[in-house]
Amino acid sequence: MPSVALGTGAGAYVRLLRHGPALRPFLAANLARLPISVGPLGMLLLVEQSRGSYGLAGLVTGAYAIGVAVGSPLWGRAMDRVGQRRVLVPTSLVCAALIVVLALCTRGGVPGPGLVALAAVAGLTYPPTNPALRAAWRVIFPDPADRRVAFALDATSVELLFVGGPLLLSALLVLTPPVVPLLVTAGCMAVGGLLFCATAASAALSGGRIQRPPAAPTGRNGQARTALTVPGVASILLVMVALSIGFGQLDASMAATAAELLGGPQRLGVLFTAIAGGSALGGLIYGSRTWPFREQQAVPVLLGAFAVFLALISVLLRLQLTTLWVLLPVLFLTGLTVAPTLVMQQALLDQVTPLHRLNEAQAFLGSANTTGAAIGTAIAGFLIDLSGVVASFGGAATFAACAAVVALSSRRRLPGPVVPSVPAPPVQVASTSAEPVACPAECG
Repeated sequence: MPSVALGTGAGAYVRLLRHGPALRPFLAANLARLPISVGPLGMLLLVEQSRGSYGLAGLVTGAYAIGVAVGSPLWGRAMDRVGQRRVLVPTSLVCAALIVVLALCTRGGVPGPGLVALAAVAGLTYPPTNPALRAAWRVIFPDPADRRVAFALDATSVELLFVGGPLLLSALLVLTPPVVPLLVTAGCMAVGGLLFCATAASAALSGGRIQRPPAAPTGRNGQARTALTVPGVASILLVMVALSIGFGQLDASMAATAAELLGGPQRLGVLFTAIAGGSALGGLIYGSRTWPFREQQAVPVLLGAFAVFLALISVLLRLQLTTLWVLLPVLFLTGLTVAPTLVMQQALLDQVTPLHRLNEAQAFLGSANTTGAAIGTAIAGFLIDLSGVVASFGGAATFAACAAVVALSSRRRLPGPVVPSVPAPPVQVASTSAEPVACPAECG
């Protein structure tokens, strides 16, 4: 596969988007990932409008989220074993079909337990597009410095999905019946998944089983163990769980702040725009140049800064300094730390994980994020009911600080690159050859 040197600066993103082998999977993945933001919110609103119960709506969306968190690592491991296409094609089509069935059953009067079960199964079949794209970056860009640019653009695009998705949902709800957003979501998932599978990068990871390097850990049957046994992966995932609990508390805290202190939930979009805008800018700045530090060194610092900003918000609320003009700049500064931290976590996972376990490892990272956010949302709900949003923001700061401590304590134990430092040829997929797949040579 032809490669390209992306370089540094804002032009690096332009060069990436002009490189067809990178642009095509990136656009297809973003179409397929639109359900990340639109799907759960669309389910919540459709169930509530159809059944008049936020409780049932929450159960349905919660079951869907749990299904996604459980299923993603399983599908990631399956992609490592049988290739991306054999997993992405059926999961994209089946999950899309189940979302359509869920939407129609919601309107058709199916009892609540049936809706919860349907949502859980739909979540279990959710296509692992995120880990597939992140594994594809190693095929497209053998140079770790170029992959950092790709990871940064990827993280920024996800941030924009969480801003643009609800806007699209709002427009659809104004112009169409409430069932339409879920139908659009299903269509995007199916079409985006199929388009991604048609790319050269996905084909390179679909032609056969990827050979295990000689030094990779093996089980009794001679096959590679789960990605969780790769040195360093568990530490990275533990940091992500703690950080994501903070994320979940932050989201719930902002919702409560808008509703209780800023005059109504209509202000929530402004708060999310501020933190998402800061995150997107921070991610783009980080990915646009080469930095004189390693990710292991920077992650604890950024997590510490994230915790400090969250604690500052808690203090401002306690002092009743709750105007938008006070909160928005602090939220923007808070956001500046988010995307760079996520990019570094992805890069660290990319560095320590051999290619034959990379889909599974990246899927575990996504599940850690989803599970942690769900736990954080639940914790925030209890804290808000008991002590208000000041305590909830304080709880988010506490978990962010815990993530910083874990990252700091584990940074020296993180291994280096998965192979010795030699020039890395483009990744190849082999089904019968005895030659192992080459992995990236250097840490970013």
